[in-house]
Amino acid sequence: MNFQAYPFEKLNDLLKEIEPNRDYSPCVLTIGEPQFQTPKFIQEALCQNSSLLQKYPKTSGEPSLKIAQRNFFKKRFGVDLKDEQIIPTFGTREVLFNFPQFLLFDKENSTMAFTNPFYQIYEGAAIATRSKTIYLNLDASNNFKPKIDENELKKCDLVILNFPNNPTASTLSLDELGEWVLLSLKHDFVLLNDECYSEIYTDEKIPSLLEASIYVKNLNFKNILVINSISKRSSAPGLRSGFIAGDEKILKEYMKYRTYIGCASPLPLQSAAAAAWSDEKHVEISRDIYKKNFEIAKEILKSDIAKATFYIWLKVEQSLEFTKKLYKNYNVKVLPGEFLARVDASGENPGKDFVRIALVENEEKTRDALIKIKECLDAT
Repeated sequence: MNFQAYPFEKLNDLLKEIEPNRDYSPCVLTIGEPQFQTPKFIQEALCQNSSLLQKYPKTSGEPSLKIAQRNFFKKRFGVDLKDEQIIPTFGTREVLFNFPQFLLFDKENSTMAFTNPFYQIYEGAAIATRSKTIYLNLDASNNFKPKIDENELKKCDLVILNFPNNPTASTLSLDELGEWVLLSLKHDFVLLNDECYSEIYTDEKIPSLLEASIYVKNLNFKNILVINSISKRSSAPGLRSGFIAGDEKILKEYMKYRTYIGCASPLPLQSAAAAAWSDEKHVEISRDIYKKNFEIAKEILKSDIAKATFYIWLKVEQSLEFTKKLYKNYNVKVLPGEFLARVDASGENPGKDFVRIALVENEEKTRDALIKIKECLDAT
């Protein structure tokens, strides 16, 4: 298998010969990792259940965790999932890599489509399944929403969307998601939405693809799946708690597959995750922090306040040179957009001349970093 280096490895290689300005403290705005303590009640739940380490966890997940996740989905999206329509997972990265391998194993000349730019695990799954790849480019001409080409989509076995989107921060409405559900039924491809940023919204709640499935009368979620994670929602990426939900016929067979791959979450982690999925107050606090960071960015960079995520997809000239200059002169790291995208069939890389800025620090550090970015922009 010929996997590409991850974006952060490419960034390290880009900057390895550069000595940053030591007059400034280092600031890393490259990775989508909240720089805040995991709420204490989650940590306490983990500690209080540490004795459960003596037991093997079930692949299917503990009932308490499934109930917490189902309740979360009901309260947040108004969708009442049956037990057979959700599987707790060890985060979502493992699902995004192994689910396509399960789904496409018996498909000859399989084809995957996914948004471009993208979370690189999508590409890894395409490589692992020997699938042809179709890129759904996200660019300013369409407000960073995927263009629909039915001649291409009818070739697909699996389509992965990612909305709210990393890295562009774009969102899809209920109507737009519903259109994708209808396309999946029309052309009989499995449609999966990576919804890991659904809870990091600034004002209006962001809809789920399962909501849209019900909206367009696909009540049993045929061909439709979503994944979600606690990492961003609860500032707990190390807890590795996620789920996949939707079409129960697909999930029934996928559950059998999962019993072989050894990715069951340890019981203390499941107990802590159940506590986190059951609480909303700590998420409201996080949303307020990220919204304030967006307001600071609007003040300094004149950027729009995103509807969701904690990313700024900032247009710059010569993003690689800008990234190097920002690091050398100000000791600030951002991620070049072309590292998050690939050249499409027309020879275009939709990430070119953008940088991704993760607003995951506190207000003081965010303001300081954005002022430096503004100075670097003005000097370019």
